[in-house]
Amino acid sequence: MSMTEHAIPTPDGDARAFSFTPEGSGPWPAVIFYMDAPAIRPAMFEMCERLARHGYYVLLPDMFWRIGPYEPINIKEAMASEEKRREIFGKFMSSTNPEKSTRDSGAFLDWLAQQPQVKGTKVGCTGYCMGAGLALRAAGAYPDRIAAAAGFHGGRLATDEPDSPHLLAPRIKARVYIGGADQDAGFPPEQADRLRAALDAAGVDNTVEIYEGALHGYAPPDMPVYNEAAAERHWRELLALLDATLKA
Repeated sequence: MSMTEHAIPTPDGDARAFSFTPEGSGPWPAVIFYMDAPAIRPAMFEMCERLARHGYYVLLPDMFWRIGPYEPINIKEAMASEEKRREIFGKFMSSTNPEKSTRDSGAFLDWLAQQPQVKGTKVGCTGYCMGAGLALRAAGAYPDRIAAAAGFHGGRLATDEPDSPHLLAPRIKARVYIGGADQDAGFPPEQADRLRAALDAAGVDNTVEIYEGALHGYAPPDMPVYNEAAAERHWRELLALLDATLKA
């Protein structure tokens, strides 16, 4: 297993990112791993390493690269109170927006296309929390390059906002899997229904389901609400999606 740090050129500057590769020389199909709001930290590395061991070239971009270098967030401290959560996450979230992140995704795809260790022209992507929306946006913005898009415990995927991710459904050609969290105010049943309906109407091969008993943030192992059963279910669904679209 190998991890390498990169500075990837984007229209706005160089973005920090990390690649993870299996043992051997490759090449391997590529997957973009969109982090959750708590940002780059050991738990993200752990998840990317696990995905790479299944035979994928995994790219973990720092979607908050515009704020400059930062220390990993202390999850327990960040979640201690609503005031602390807003203080810590507000700084990070204000550094990007849908337009910037989508532009970044294009740069990441261009960079992956130049890597000799990457196999094929189609890429998969998976995202967590805010990363679920990033994965859907990438699939809509770059339909000829994204073959699979997954999102787990994502929020605000089908809102009334004019830039809601579900509105990109007519552009998506990827196979889509969304695993929402039960009792998640950011992705209630009506949003799941709206997203599913939009994808169905656009003819997108999709699965949108809710993991009962799992809370927002169930997949990363360092989250206070980590749910092992839901996390393992997420791994089964993700690998099935990626294997069917990128290895078939």
